[in-house]
Amino acid sequence: MQNPSDVKRASRHAASLLHAPEKTALGMVLGTGLGGLEDRLQSPVSVDYGEIPEFPRPTVEGHRGRLVRGRLAGRDVFALCGRFHLYEGYSPAQVCMGVRLLGELGITRLILTNAAGGLNPLFETASLMAIADHINLTGQSPLTGANHAPWGPRFPDMTQVYSPRLLEVARKCALQTGLRLERGVYAGVAGPQMETRAETRLLRLLGADAVGMSTVLEAIAARHMGMEILGLSCVTNVNLPDCMAQTSLEDVLAAAGRAEKPLGELLQALAADPEL
Repeated sequence: MQNPSDVKRASRHAASLLHAPEKTALGMVLGTGLGGLEDRLQSPVSVDYGEIPEFPRPTVEGHRGRLVRGRLAGRDVFALCGRFHLYEGYSPAQVCMGVRLLGELGITRLILTNAAGGLNPLFETASLMAIADHINLTGQSPLTGANHAPWGPRFPDMTQVYSPRLLEVARKCALQTGLRLERGVYAGVAGPQMETRAETRLLRLLGADAVGMSTVLEAIAARHMGMEILGLSCVTNVNLPDCMAQTSLEDVLAAAGRAEKPLGELLQALAADPEL
């Protein structure tokens, strides 16, 4: 479990620089290769992660490493531009530090974005998927250890990690903007290696539609704090176990770059929606 004192110290420092969020503010985590979405924010003010006490630093290309406050479609937004991963050597608590900080600031609605490998053969590269549920295959939990009751219960319910209400708002916004939005189950793995053909086949048998190395621990921590969560995956490649093509981080970043524009349009429509 995260040290509450560290999170409170970090959130106080962030609030002193960026000030407290408005009641309808949105929190966002921008995944691998999606940091350019920060450029859509109006009147941005940012603080580098290195300036926030106790905060980790991202070590992976495609993660800018700063907390940005700005406006999107008139709505107050706090965006974590870059996240932390287990494969970087960070603990589950450190992986969730940014989400915990947003919760301490008073953010109640959170949009988690990521770059993911597609497992559903009907998906296409650079398409978008709303996360309806997840499978945690990391073998880790950010809730291990003593529970901090002010954040949430010892055994939080996870039957609806991703808000059905926000999923419906996202579906409506996608239709209004003419975007195809898939819906599916996200499998979270530790990484950093990509999946083998046998692992890909297994993940599909488990019911996963996409796989990635982030998001699930953040979602658990955010749900523990009572946040309403929307998860959005950018499908950067489609893994078909019997005819898999080799891929690399460069390929993932390139596909994420192609998905950045439609994802930005969807985020803009979501921020403008009064139901969010």
